[in-house]
Formats: sequence, structure tokens, C-alpha cells
Amino acid sequence: MREDGIESKLGLHPAAPQGMRRLRLTVAYCGSGWRGWQSLAGGGTIQDELTAAVKKATRIETVVHGSGRTDAGVHALAQVAHMDVPASARMSHGAWCKALNACLPMTIRVTRVEDAEPGFHARFDAVGKIYRYRIWRPEMLDPFEADRAWHVYGRLDISALRRCADLLAGRHNFVRLSANRGDMWETQRRALPEKTTRTLHRVDIAEKGDVLEIEFEGDGFLYRMARLITGSMVQVARGRATEEWFASLLATHEGLQSNQMAPACGLYLVSVKYAGDLRH
Repeated sequence: MREDGIESKLGLHPAAPQGMRRLRLTVAYCGSGWRGWQSLAGGGTIQDELTAAVKKATRIETVVHGSGRTDAGVHALAQVAHMDVPASARMSHGAWCKALNACLPMTIRVTRVEDAEPGFHARFDAVGKIYRYRIWRPEMLDPFEADRAWHVYGRLDISALRRCADLLAGRHNFVRLSANRGDMWETQRRALPEKTTRTLHRVDIAEKGDVLEIEFEGDGFLYRMARLITGSMVQVARGRATEEWFASLLATHEGLQSNQMAPACGLYLVSVKYAGDLRH
């Protein structure tokens, strides 16, 4: 057991060390051109840019921890992260925002900085997330929507799309609607339903002019889950797969995984939910 004794739903994680102050950051970014959230050798990720911005702005070396990974090309309206800085760094929240944004590329913005409890953890304390997927419907793609939405024109059965959405609400094993990160054999992953079972509270379909939006709210999302669900639903709506096929992806963990994955460009992390946090 760690000496700090701070507990999370996934075990124990360290609180801010003595003499340090934990800050919570809300971050928005356009994922186009970035290699995703998580730090990688060679850089080019959101996490790398934020960590470098902190050092450049304040000369403080720290690690910025996010609520979860977003893939290359995926966008965020309100990713949540935390970092520890010396308590002696008494910059105001507004000053932190200005200093970090001055050192960040224009496609990454820190929209809010606030003090967090010493044991707050952006990832382990999250109790839910909202993702939105945007689909551009007209035959001609608006050039300003390139890399911001999936271009799907032609006939779509919206009623079938809604029926598929209705099937998703509730607690299901999403093993066939998620991807393997490569950290275990697929046979092992199939044998661990507790690792691939999630609850979706709602899946909403909204037609907004030229854009079709699918919004998911759940207690957590597996690797590429939102994109595989979206791609599979669209396959049904296009008449290229049956509603029975889609239902079978949820009904049993046996059988082939769906390979109908929507592109990253249309996916947005809308918000991250925390217990007692009424803002999201």
C-alpha cells in the first residue's frame, strides 16, 4: 500500500507530494495532425506539447496526466488532465491559462485551470465520458469540415440507425465492438468480460442541417469502441449489414469482431464526468 493511501476505483494512486499543488486542467484540441493524446517517442502528441509548454512557461518539470487516451486525429472539446507543481508557484488560474496557451500551438488550448484535491486523478476518478461523432451528409464536402467530420453521402436509413442506437443503452460486453490494444492475446481478452463490459447511459441521434451527430454517454469506453459502434451502425443504415448482425455483436462475445470502424476525424471527446462535479 502506498503511504499516501489515496484510493481510486482501479486501486491506489499517489496524491500530490508534500510541498506540491495539484492543478486540474481542461483542454480543447483539434486532433488533426497530432499523433493522439499519449506521449510517444519522437513527440507529436497532445501530452508531449502540454508537458513542454509547462516547462517553457515556468521552467517546472512535471507530467501532465489525462483522463484517457484519444487516438491520432480525434478531437476534444473538454479533455481533463492534472499535474503537480510546486506550492510556491502561486500563479492565478487565469495566469496559468495565459502562460500555457502562449507556449502551445494554436490547435491546443487550455480553457480552464483550477486547484484540485491532492488525491484527484484525472483518469482514475472519472466516472463517465461523453463522445460525439459528426457525419457530413451532402455530396460535396465543405472544405472547412475536412478532418472534422466523416463524409458519408447517399441513402441512410435513419430509422434503422435509431433502432441500433436503442440496442446500445444499458450494460453490455463490447468485446466485438472494440479493438485489441495488443497487450494480450485476443483469446485472453474474450475470456475476461469484466475488462470489456461497459454501460452506455444514452446514444442520441440528431440531424442538424448538413451534419448527422451521434452522441454517446457512458461510464467508460474501450479502445476504438465509439468508432467501431459508429461504423457498424452506419453499415446497417447504408443497407450493407442487417440489424440482426448488429444485435449479435452485443448478444454474444463469440464470433468475429466488427471491422467497420469510422475514421478518427469525426470523433470528439465532449466532456469527462466526475463524482460531485456538476459542470459536466
